[in-house]
Amino acid sequence: MTAPAEKTLVGAVLAAPVRWLAQAADVPLRWWQRVAGRGGMIAFFLIPNMAVFGIFVLVPLVINFAYSVTGGTELFLPDRPYVGDAHFDRLLSCENHFDPATCRDDLFWTAVWNTAKFVIFQVTAMTGVAMITALILNRAIPGRGFWRAVFFFPVLLSPVVVGLIWRWILQREGILNFFMIELGQDPVNWLLERGWAFTAVIGVSVWAHMGFYALILLAGLQAIPRDIYEAATMDGTPAGRIFWRITLPLLWPNLLVVIVLALIRAVQVFDEVFVLTSGGPGTATLFMTQYIYETGFASILRNPGVASAASLMMGGVLVVLTLAQLGLTRWRDRT
Repeated sequence: MTAPAEKTLVGAVLAAPVRWLAQAADVPLRWWQRVAGRGGMIAFFLIPNMAVFGIFVLVPLVINFAYSVTGGTELFLPDRPYVGDAHFDRLLSCENHFDPATCRDDLFWTAVWNTAKFVIFQVTAMTGVAMITALILNRAIPGRGFWRAVFFFPVLLSPVVVGLIWRWILQREGILNFFMIELGQDPVNWLLERGWAFTAVIGVSVWAHMGFYALILLAGLQAIPRDIYEAATMDGTPAGRIFWRITLPLLWPNLLVVIVLALIRAVQVFDEVFVLTSGGPGTATLFMTQYIYETGFASILRNPGVASAASLMMGGVLVVLTLAQLGLTRWRDRT
């Protein structure tokens, strides 16, 4: 028997069970299609996905809401008394919302303003670095494929691994201070001084996630017709004007996606920051997700109700950001 015939025989043997299963499933599916029609078939394929979505998204959301209106430290809902909006009132009670020290729950507002500051600086830096990286990688540079892979590689790492790597680099006896001492400089407490620690978590976050956003922008740049650039160059248009008048407007849909996704990720920052600084020094890098985690689970005086109320408020912010993306996209399409 020849080699092609052997391959054909092996393929037929391997495909036989699959074919038998398909034929067996075809009988009840055809019956269901005759009984329920097209709508029934759509429901048949949607129900498993909706069941998973309901079990792992909707049910936890309902339970979370139930925790937010009940009090006590017990985990089982029947053991928790109804308190209404007491948790929301606790979180929102402030003489001056811009001064956490005047708030009833000062840690919550410290986390809120730390998160807001982090979002502003991190998203700005992330967008700028991703744009510059995408513009460079879109050019005909030597080893372009290699550099694209290098910049995207950190995205593949676990956030915990990222935090551990950078803690090893930035700790007082870390490799960065080692090189500074070798160059005759004094070591810096990168993770023990409030300003440096906050700057460090921004830099680490940008390093870890920038490749993903640069890839989105790079895809948008490659979709822009080259003829437009050639025509602008022939007309003697300066490079800066080409960027502001051609590249940026045509790249706007991709840029909008990058900004909104970066905003949503920044609001939910937790993993690498928790490993890197644990919210310290003091509360310098305490963000919303860590506040919710510690209030609901890690603290000795845990309060699941307050944590649930805070998570619902943060979820509301994420919904607003998502709706803003949809609104800006539709507005841009109409203009």
